[in-house]
Amino acid sequence: MSLPKIDPSLTLNWKALEAHAAEMSDFNLKTEFIQNPSRAKTFSLEWDGMFLDYSKNWINDKTKSLLLGLLEEVKLGEAIEAQFSGDIINETEGRAVLHTALRSDSEEPIVVDGKNIAPEIEAVKLKIQKFTDQIISGQSTGYTGKAFTDVVNIGIGGSDLGPAMVVDALGFYRNHLTMHFISNVDGDHVFETIKGLDPETTLFIIVSKTFTTQETLTNATTVRQWFLNSAPEAAVSKHFVAVSTNIEKVTGFGIEVDNIFPMNDWVGGRFSLWSAVGLSIALAVGYEHFQSLLEGAGAMDKHFRTASFENNMPVILACLSTWYINFHDVQTEGVIPYSQYLNQFATYLQQAVMESNGKYIGRHGKAVTYRTSSVVWGEPGTNSQHAFFQLLHQGTTLIPCDFIGFKESLYQNQEHQDKLMANFFAQTEALMVGKTKEQVLTNTSDTGDLNQDIAPFKVFEGNRPTNTLLLDKLSPRSLGQLIALYEHKIFVQGVVWNIYSYDQFGVELGKQLASSVLSDFENLNISSHDASTAQLMERYKR
Repeated sequence: MSLPKIDPSLTLNWKALEAHAAEMSDFNLKTEFIQNPSRAKTFSLEWDGMFLDYSKNWINDKTKSLLLGLLEEVKLGEAIEAQFSGDIINETEGRAVLHTALRSDSEEPIVVDGKNIAPEIEAVKLKIQKFTDQIISGQSTGYTGKAFTDVVNIGIGGSDLGPAMVVDALGFYRNHLTMHFISNVDGDHVFETIKGLDPETTLFIIVSKTFTTQETLTNATTVRQWFLNSAPEAAVSKHFVAVSTNIEKVTGFGIEVDNIFPMNDWVGGRFSLWSAVGLSIALAVGYEHFQSLLEGAGAMDKHFRTASFENNMPVILACLSTWYINFHDVQTEGVIPYSQYLNQFATYLQQAVMESNGKYIGRHGKAVTYRTSSVVWGEPGTNSQHAFFQLLHQGTTLIPCDFIGFKESLYQNQEHQDKLMANFFAQTEALMVGKTKEQVLTNTSDTGDLNQDIAPFKVFEGNRPTNTLLLDKLSPRSLGQLIALYEHKIFVQGVVWNIYSYDQFGVELGKQLASSVLSDFENLNISSHDASTAQLMERYKR
């Protein structure tokens, strides 16, 4: 079964939402909370250590009803089952989309092209467990017999962003291995990363499905040459492993077949950290914690697949985002985690969201007539409060934000945690309630020698929408839940917008032209390019 091909803008609920948005032009959150004392409870969800308060949004019961009705009209339920059943929902590339299978604890067969892939998934997990246990324990060593101290992951896109984010996020759970990530083809990045490493005690993981990705192979070749400056050729097999499907190219690089971890067509790059691409994660925190990460995501998968839409966290987040993007002309959304461990989370989501849903061709093969996706960005609080929060509070652009916080700190310092979370709760309240001119003039912290002319500059309109996600504690399991939550939000919006979320043809054009430009560098031929590009190339090579 393929995904439904339904233009959402032609549905009854879409048209009703357009009219409803106009009716809500004077909607005010402060007023709504005064008039409805139970609003906070009405618009909240709790599930498995996660609490979602979405009451600080421009919604009422009618809004929610219409959004959920839209999901029925675009047949979201059928789409969810198509994904989990292994149907070819990535139709443009002829692939199933089954990163969910990698974290499933079900004993039911998972069939792709007539083959049960569950045994293959378990075999790869066992291989990861055995390999990582041997490296961490020191049983497997480098070519001189020394235990490994450093691991370098060489990849780009989903082969870098996901693992790098998770390794950073789980820093509290890390073992003695020091992790490094090389992604950018910028040579300065490569040499800066390896300059302090000891070739005798460094393990390299090359992550490339085809083993032909220009950036990754360039970086891997440079690192290999650096390694061979002090090591014999035979040592490559002890220090380099690969996550790839191209056995011929990998073995030609000098990597042994036993040190090749497979990738599958039914796992997209930006959703691949759950697969062998997560080898660096398992090395960093140990296989037991890696398995907990998978279990957390698997639990969220069950919630997404079985919960009613009105009690479904990914569905509710997707509805709210769609409401703002398509009916309030919102172009950007913030993700603000109040944990320094999650400092790369928004960066990870940028790829997951914008590479997935940044599309203008619908599943019917024609350009859509409505906005898809938004620009996603963010930084951890409280740092971000001293940076772009000025825009959130008093800017002219509406930017809905997700606030993510944890009840318990990992190092158990309550003084710091209380101050962190005081800011967490205060910011969403401030964004909602704002501050009137009358409050400015009567507030002792604002008055004194206050000039009446300055008062308008201290006024906050408020009424700025936010979601608040409160989790018990940052752990491998809760991180898995959180990542999967956003993955499913992306899926729901892709279904609503009638686009294919799992291809990425928009990535290819620039890469193709880069190859052409590189060739023209070598041939000293710039005449085939437009005048601006030719001028820039000439100045670069002058």
